[in-house]
Formats: sequence, structure tokens, C-alpha cells
Amino acid sequence: MKKLYPNAEAALEGVLTDGMMICAGGFGLCGIPERLIDAIQTAGVKDLTIASNNAGIDNEGLGKLLRSRQVRKMISSYVGENKEFERQFLSGELEVEFCPQGTLAERCRAGGAGIPGFYTKTGVGTQVAEGKEVKVFDGEEYILERGIVADLAIIKGWKADEAGNLIFRKTARNFNQPMATAGKVCVAEVEEVVSVGELDADEIHLPGIYVNRLINGAPYDKKIEFRTVRERETA
Repeated sequence: MKKLYPNAEAALEGVLTDGMMICAGGFGLCGIPERLIDAIQTAGVKDLTIASNNAGIDNEGLGKLLRSRQVRKMISSYVGENKEFERQFLSGELEVEFCPQGTLAERCRAGGAGIPGFYTKTGVGTQVAEGKEVKVFDGEEYILERGIVADLAIIKGWKADEAGNLIFRKTARNFNQPMATAGKVCVAEVEEVVSVGELDADEIHLPGIYVNRLINGAPYDKKIEFRTVRERETA
């Protein structure tokens, strides 16, 4: 089946619906599927639930979807550096489910592996544990966390072949890999697409079986969240 599409809008055609749940890869602005995020914003779908480590920054990454009021709920671990997120949350406009970072990664991995839930000590005795089942193993309390299965996963890779086999580059792998497996449909954007057989099988991070649709989104600006420099020292 042909997986390569000409652009993000075409790759998302027939997939987006109001009220859907989306798993989005990325960490800050590193490894975010920005072409797909822009296409979702243009499509205008609303009442979205998005599972992502964070929500980008103001008007960058998922922050664009917050600005356009398309997100109803965020499942995230880090929500700093985003004043619009803060404003919507404090005003009651945005529902937020805070989730420890490792737990969020494991919830997505578990969902992709067909595991409905797992027990963890992370969050025991905190607000994270409120309303969740508690079980004792060897005298220690653990809370039950549910696996996440989303209607759609959007991810960003470095290089892929036309069959969807995909390689991430360094830390840009971040949440992209578990998010990809947690989506019923996975759409990926990459910086380069090569012919089948050109990638070394031992270097592939995400097998093409997990990728339903693919686009080449190059070129990218490689935005940096905050640039801090010091004055040049003079003799």
C-alpha cells in the first residue's frame, strides 16, 4: 500500500474528526511534527484531546492549537513556558491531566503493546494517585495507570523509506517512538525519504508496520525555544 503523500493536508485527509484523541511526539520544540500540527490547525477540527509531553510554547508547536482553541484536554507532564496554556488552564477553559513523564511514556508504550494498564509507584501519595486503584505488592503501594490508545498519532522522524521504516536523529527520538505505536493511525513527517532497501535494517528505530502515512516535510527551520548567549570577551 502506498504510504507516501505529497503534503500534510493530504496525509491527514479523512482522518481528522472533532473530539478525537491525538498522541503527538516531540519534547519542547525538539522532534515535533510541525507540518502535521499546522495542517490540523488549518483543518479546524476542535474539542481535541492531545497526549504530549508538553504543549509547545506560545504559538509554536501544539501552542498553535491552543491559540486557535482547538484543544479541549491535554494529557501532559510538563506545561511550563506557555502562557496561553496557563491562562486557559487557570480560567477553566482547558482540561489538564497531569502525568509524570516516565508514566506518560509507559502509558503510550503499553497502549501500543496491547497492555490495558500497569502498576507503578510513581505518584503514590500525591494528587496523581487520586481516583486511581491502589494495590499492594510486597508491602509497597502501587497505583494503576491505564494504557493510552489514540485515534491518531502524529510524529516527526529524520529519515524514512517509502515503506515507512523510520530513523530518528539523536534526542529528537524522545516521545515519537511510543506515540507512534499508540495511535490507531500513525502519520509521520520526515526530513528525507529514500527508496526501500536503502536503510540499514539494524539502524531502523520504528518499523514501517506502525506508520500508515508519510510525508517529506523538508526543509525545517530547526527552531530553538530559548537562545542564551554571552557577550564576546575582549582582550
